[in-house]
Amino acid sequence: MKLFLCEKPSQGRDIAKFLGASQRGEGYLANQDKSLVVTWCIGHLVEQAEPHEYNEIYKKWSFDALPIIPTKWIMKMKKETVKQYKVVNGLIKKARHIVIATDPDREGEVIARELLDMSNYKGTIQRLWLSALDEGSIRKALSSLKSDADTKSLYFAGLARSRADWLVGMNLTRLFTLIAQKQGYKGVMSVGRVQSPTLAIVVQRDREIANFIPKPFWQVKVDLVNKQNQMFSAFWQAPESSCDDEGRCIDMAAINQIMSGLNVSSAMRVDKIETKPKSESPPLAFDLGTLQQTCSKLFGMGAAQVLKIAQSLYETHKATTYPRTDCGYLPESMIAEIPIVIKSLMISDPSIEQIISTLDLTLRSRIWNDSKITAHHGIIPTTQKADLSKMDDNELKVYQLIRQHYLAQFLPLYKEENTTVTLHHSAHQFIAKGKKITQLGWKTLFSQDKSDEENHQLLPMLNKQDTCQIKDSQLLTLQTTAPKHYTEGTLIAAMKNAARFVKDERLKQRLRETEGLGTEATRADVIENLLKRGYLEKKKRNIVATPAGIALIDILPDIIKDPGMTALWEQALNDIANNKLSLNDFMQKQSLFIRHIIQNFNSLSFNLTSTKRK
Repeated sequence: MKLFLCEKPSQGRDIAKFLGASQRGEGYLANQDKSLVVTWCIGHLVEQAEPHEYNEIYKKWSFDALPIIPTKWIMKMKKETVKQYKVVNGLIKKARHIVIATDPDREGEVIARELLDMSNYKGTIQRLWLSALDEGSIRKALSSLKSDADTKSLYFAGLARSRADWLVGMNLTRLFTLIAQKQGYKGVMSVGRVQSPTLAIVVQRDREIANFIPKPFWQVKVDLVNKQNQMFSAFWQAPESSCDDEGRCIDMAAINQIMSGLNVSSAMRVDKIETKPKSESPPLAFDLGTLQQTCSKLFGMGAAQVLKIAQSLYETHKATTYPRTDCGYLPESMIAEIPIVIKSLMISDPSIEQIISTLDLTLRSRIWNDSKITAHHGIIPTTQKADLSKMDDNELKVYQLIRQHYLAQFLPLYKEENTTVTLHHSAHQFIAKGKKITQLGWKTLFSQDKSDEENHQLLPMLNKQDTCQIKDSQLLTLQTTAPKHYTEGTLIAAMKNAARFVKDERLKQRLRETEGLGTEATRADVIENLLKRGYLEKKKRNIVATPAGIALIDILPDIIKDPGMTALWEQALNDIANNKLSLNDFMQKQSLFIRHIIQNFNSLSFNLTSTKRK
């Protein structure tokens, strides 16, 4: 029997339909003689055992029982899905050839292979790697099945992630809860490998805001007219001796001096004019994190909400490709599908016919780049017609964003000219900056930022040595502003770029700049868990730490809450996935790390004055 093992019932139905497996059974679909069967999990059908299931002594939380480090890992059936587990397990035992058809990522690999390991499966294994669930994508993937060896390292990376999370969660949650209880804290101090540094990022930002003291600074603005009586504005360039480290003027005496010399009708001389062209390529296709950030900014959507919508567009509507991707590029092989995708878009939504008519499908933007492709490509529309009437308002908004970024690839570059004019008045220098759009290009698809228009003037015709008359001068009194609270979108961005939080130079050298906290698939869940556990809360669109969250961060040593250390662990997981590090070596290091923390906790100093939850 040949068995296709899918991650969800909806996936199973899509693949079974294409394979002609229409005979319905209990938890599976099969062909007429049951030589080909399609079954499915419901996410993970098994889970890690609890500490007390390894040994009864772990039922009671105590310092003496730590550390808890299994020598042999135990998996057990999840109570909620026992029925489907028994169905899948029975089919695995009958199968001689299994095609793993779970989601094409690390977690999807674990969902399937943990069942094969528990069943002690010894038959042939192949991997169906689907980037979309439309008929064309399924046909293409079935014609190029991957071998067992091609993706097995993803399983080891997933096991490493799961086991490392278990070691940190089970051991350090108990350790720091027991420490906190000795100081009168009546709650659980939940510690997580990704959760804790994410919470630390928010606590740090909240403290920066709370401790921020605004400082005044000043700008001098003059309104000038050229010989043709055309008006423009310029700003005084304060000398370095009058400015702070950010180049802001903080010297009121210097301000008073310059203001006293700016008489209306006096003139300034144009000393220098420099014009530089600038062009911008269209944005890449969305990866999941960028999609979450954009939807948070534009629509106020939460990270988990965006993931759910993107998953629905992929699974239910078959309108977009696989969403849990960290890549915004497209493989060059997909160039051949451009006319098919464009045609399906126009059939799906005739209202975009005018936009389609302006496209140049022969343009090749930077998005087409095989060297940039990771396990997945960017999120784009599929080749299948989408029924937009079946999408709710939020699904339609997200779909249109994804479509917009794809269509932008077939419009010209955006081009502008930036001009800087240097003027002098007595010994003082003034700068006027202007911007002229010479080609709107792909930005015709995007709403223009009004604040951007307000901050950039269109300069009149000026020549070197021209004299311009002062019509007005203004002293602008400004203040430095505190950093903004995180939103779900900006917190996702911070998690993606954890390297920028690293202060240790040695760690920074070891850490790839692109490494982050968690993965595209897990970041939304981390934020959601912190909210559910009461460590974070939402205030309108802002995410802030609660007193309980602050207390937890205050009790944890730096090594547990350091984003750089956790990002380094994530880097190691990627190395396992790329066959550069073994699962055993990684787990040995994790065990040593846990033992070190447990053995040295007595020498650590903690402060729980933030809160004592009763």
